[in-house]
Amino acid sequence: MKMNQIMKQAQALQEKLKKQLDELTVEASAGGGMVSVKMDGHKNVLGVTIDPEVVDKDDIEMLQDLVTAAVNEAARKVDEAAQQSLGPIAGGLGGMF
Repeated sequence: MKMNQIMKQAQALQEKLKKQLDELTVEASAGGGMVSVKMDGHKNVLGVTIDPEVVDKDDIEMLQDLVTAAVNEAARKVDEAAQQSLGPIAGGLGGMF
């Protein structure tokens, strides 16, 4: 295979992965669903939902911890989804990546 063909194939695969990430949306929760976060494939937070039962002035630190945990879990899910998408693509390049 010529280098030019390999580069074109790599570029096409990169574009395919970008499109998949553009279309990806994940949701993750913490505290048994008390806080949930929706994130796109580029790790931008699209929304945060907080169960009204969690909102208590005395528990603000717990709420902050739950939001942090939910955001981190959503980011992990984006990484996992990207890895699942990339695995078959990288395999198709004969171990180049």
